[in-house]
Amino acid sequence: MTTQTIDPAVRRVPSLGGFNHTTLAIELKRMLRNRRTMIFTFVMPVLLFLIIGSNAAYSSDREGSGNVSAYILISMAVYGAVLASTSGGAMVATERALGWSRQLRLTPLSPVAYIVTKSIVALGFGALSVAAVNVAGALNGKADMPLHVWVTAAVIAWIGSIVFGAFGLFMGYLLPSENVMQILGPVLAGLAAVGGLWFPISSGSTLGHISACTPIYGLAQLARWPLYGGAPHAVWVVNLVVWLAIFVAGAAWRMSKDTARV
Repeated sequence: MTTQTIDPAVRRVPSLGGFNHTTLAIELKRMLRNRRTMIFTFVMPVLLFLIIGSNAAYSSDREGSGNVSAYILISMAVYGAVLASTSGGAMVATERALGWSRQLRLTPLSPVAYIVTKSIVALGFGALSVAAVNVAGALNGKADMPLHVWVTAAVIAWIGSIVFGAFGLFMGYLLPSENVMQILGPVLAGLAAVGGLWFPISSGSTLGHISACTPIYGLAQLARWPLYGGAPHAVWVVNLVVWLAIFVAGAAWRMSKDTARV
């Protein structure tokens, strides 16, 4: 009986760190089968908009180039995208419990390629959540803003939510699988409040300085920027880029640590 040996020097490293469409398709199907996550990320933001944004006492008051209902619609679209993207990334906690993440380390898939795959999945579900809120707003008829504001705000909310896809992945490696979203749900609600998503926060106040350091601040401000016009502040973009880099680095670090024994 002979044993074949493989010279590590001749092994080919796959392009793009092992990123491939098959893995991406598997991840998308897994998310679509999770009914609890689907309801949590798609139904709740819509209900919040319909309850808060349809209040006749203030919904028609003018706000920027639209009204208060439009302001709330944009905020809920951001919140929905954040919930969906975070949930998509946090699914890794279940994968860890099942041993799937350790199996992946036996493949050529690099940590960065895995994070990119998870982020794309998170973006896909973020887009669905943003669409759900905007469709509800259109059917409800309370939100009033120019079409270009409507579209631009939705696109910003969607693209910016990739930060929270990385955040969910990072937290998925830190928190236990059985209650990851039970923990992240209140955390995201708190970040939304402090980050100025629920209500405006004065930039010159102590709370305003704290708010500017939160990961949701940049996304909230950028998504609502089309409603007010003018030039977007560089600090909003910097906020998003810095937090994205922190969460991606943290997720890659925890993935390497989590599977170090493989």
